[in-house]
Amino acid sequence: MSAARQFSLDAIRTDGWFERIGETIGSFQALCDIIGPRFFAFAMITGARITALTVDRRVPDNTVVDFTVGDDEEAQESEAQSVTLGEFRRRLVAALVQEETVVPAPQRDTDVEGLQKHIGVRYLLLSPLFGYGLKSLRVDEDGSRIEVLHDGIEESYQLSAFRARLRTHVRQEFERLSRGQGQGAIDLGRVADAERAASAGDHAKVVELLGAWPAPLAIFLRTPEGQMLGHEARATVARGLSLLGSACVEFEDFDKGEEILRLAVQYAGDGVEAADVYRRLGSALLAHGHAGEAIGPLRRAVALGAEPVTVWPALGYAFLERGRNLAALASAMAGVEAGAPAEALLQVRELAVERLGPTFKSWAHWVGEGEATENTGPTPG
Repeated sequence: MSAARQFSLDAIRTDGWFERIGETIGSFQALCDIIGPRFFAFAMITGARITALTVDRRVPDNTVVDFTVGDDEEAQESEAQSVTLGEFRRRLVAALVQEETVVPAPQRDTDVEGLQKHIGVRYLLLSPLFGYGLKSLRVDEDGSRIEVLHDGIEESYQLSAFRARLRTHVRQEFERLSRGQGQGAIDLGRVADAERAASAGDHAKVVELLGAWPAPLAIFLRTPEGQMLGHEARATVARGLSLLGSACVEFEDFDKGEEILRLAVQYAGDGVEAADVYRRLGSALLAHGHAGEAIGPLRRAVALGAEPVTVWPALGYAFLERGRNLAALASAMAGVEAGAPAEALLQVRELAVERLGPTFKSWAHWVGEGEATENTGPTPG
């Protein structure tokens, strides 16, 4: 019986490889937006070199991808191929899910190249794309077992099972994107379904229904067709994006939520959905701890006629967070005057009065606190 061998995988971890390459490519973000970040990474892993893109802004899946296969020398000699984006993704997945023969484990723990070949270079590169951090490998008479951290949780797999798991992730990514980017990718009918899901508190369903919208809509907005989109369609798109952005905020993915809500603002303009979109953006910024940035969108929501009970308390809290206590008190007063229930703004008012302290007496006659007006001078008439 041979003794078990233990290998540290620190020397062959590939965490962040895709992001580091991205820093050297000027068009990196644009390519990620069009192709999908993981599929752009898949292209690099399989050796597919994208030479040109002809973007179909109406149906992104019909975008034409020109590419060659192989390293620099092979790519120069190979003939460029042109396929739709959907077919390009399918080919990448087909190449990545092919099973590879497992090379025997190295005998020495210093044999880095042997260790890479044993695990599989393809799998070393796929691992961080799906949240796996490689820790160690144990080789004994039962085979090879790999220890990983997956989204911070320790997990252990037989090497063959781990490789199969990564291939499954690749297939699932293709299925997920195919569902979202198909002919119904921007199906405005989904907004009604998303509204029902949001009303029921099913934020995951909202993301499932509308999660594929932001990238193609960001591209479409910059086209002449996007600029000429009718008011009703723009309003529906803005409503859908605002639901999606708020769903992301519910999952505490604040950066993504704010980005989507800012895109919703661009579609909403000053239309019928604008007040609610600005209100959602301001509330998202406030929840993310950016109270100063939240004030502008919330005030814009007020100006556009947002529902008082939804916007004035948020604006009051934003002012309180920034230490603008008098403005918070004024928001509490204005909110009640606009029709918001007094109890919805009671805490804002009480906190503002408490923080103003003695200074509040100078303003008490403006807010109906007659008992505090003894030394405030004449009341303006």
